[in-house]
Amino acid sequence: MPEPTPEHHLPGAGRTPEEGAIADTGMGGAMDLATAEGETLEKTPGGPQGTGPSEKARSLWSDAWRDLRRNPVFIVSGLVILFLVFISLWPGAITWLSPLKCELAKAQEGSQPGHPFGFDGQGCDVYTRVVYGARTSVTVGVLATLGVALLGSVLGGLAGYFGGAGDSILSRITDIFFAIPVVLGGLVLLSVVTSNTVWPVIGFMVLLGWPQISRIARGSVITAKQNDYVQAARALGATHSRLLLRHITPNAVAPVIVVATIALGTFIALEATLSYLGVGLKPPTVSWGIDISAASPYIRNAPHALLWPSGALALTVLAFIMLGDAVRDALDPKLR
Repeated sequence: MPEPTPEHHLPGAGRTPEEGAIADTGMGGAMDLATAEGETLEKTPGGPQGTGPSEKARSLWSDAWRDLRRNPVFIVSGLVILFLVFISLWPGAITWLSPLKCELAKAQEGSQPGHPFGFDGQGCDVYTRVVYGARTSVTVGVLATLGVALLGSVLGGLAGYFGGAGDSILSRITDIFFAIPVVLGGLVLLSVVTSNTVWPVIGFMVLLGWPQISRIARGSVITAKQNDYVQAARALGATHSRLLLRHITPNAVAPVIVVATIALGTFIALEATLSYLGVGLKPPTVSWGIDISAASPYIRNAPHALLWPSGALALTVLAFIMLGDAVRDALDPKLR
C-alpha cells in the first residue's frame, strides 16, 4: 500500500489564502483555484461583463437614441433642421434687410455684393426672402403636424382600445377622407378664404391629414392592448385611463412619431403647392411657394429668382423625410 502523503506535501498545503490554492485537475496538471474563482466572479451576471444589477436594462427609446447618434443620415438631417429652426426664430441674425423692401430699378438683376442671390421680378432681395420664407414653412409644418398627430392619435387610439360601433364608424369616416384628393380639396376649401394668415392653411391640413395618423394609432393600440402586461394590469383592476396612459400609449406611440416626422416635410411641400396655385398663403406673407409662383413667368431672364426658393424648399422637405426614415429605422425592432 502506498504511504500516506505528509500534510506538508499535500497540494496547496502551507499556502496562505493570498497565495491561492492549487488543486489537482485529475489529468496530471494543476489549477490555481484563486485565479479560477476570480475569473468566475468576473463572468457572473452581476460582474462587469454581465447583465445583472450593475448594468441597467435599456429601453426601446434609449436603444433608439443610441442608434440615432451613430446614424450619419440623422446627424446631417438634424443639423439642417436645427439651422432652419434657428433662422426661423431669428432671421435677423443672418440678414439685415426687410423681405418687403423692394427696388424696381434692380428687378431681375443677378448676384451683387451684399445680395448673393440677386433680385426677383419686383426688385426684392431673394436671399432675404428665402431666409424669411423658412419661418413660414417651418411654422406651418410644425403646427399642422402637431394638430394632425394630436387629433389622429386621440381618435384612433380610443377607437382601437374600445372597439365596437365607434371603431366601425371611425373607420368608415377615414375611408371617406382618404377618397378626397388633397390638392383638389385645398383648391375648393381655401378658394373661399380671404384671410392672409397661416391658420386657414393649417386648419385645412389638419382636417384632411388626421385620418392617416388615426389609422396608424388605431393599429398600434390594438396590437399593444393584446400584450400580456396589459392583460395582467387589467386583471389587477387598472382603470381604462391608467391602461391607456401608463401601459398602452408608451408602447404604441413610436409608429405615430415616425409617420408624423415624415408628414411634416409633406405638409411643408403641400403649403408651397397651395401657395403656388394661389389658394394658400397670400402676399404680403413671405412664402417659398409665393416666390416660386412669382418667379415662374420670367424663368429664362432671371432663373436665380426661381432656383433659390425651390432649392430651399427641396432641401427642407428632404431633411425632414431623411429624419423620419432614420427615426423609423431606429424605432423598428425588426431592423435590429
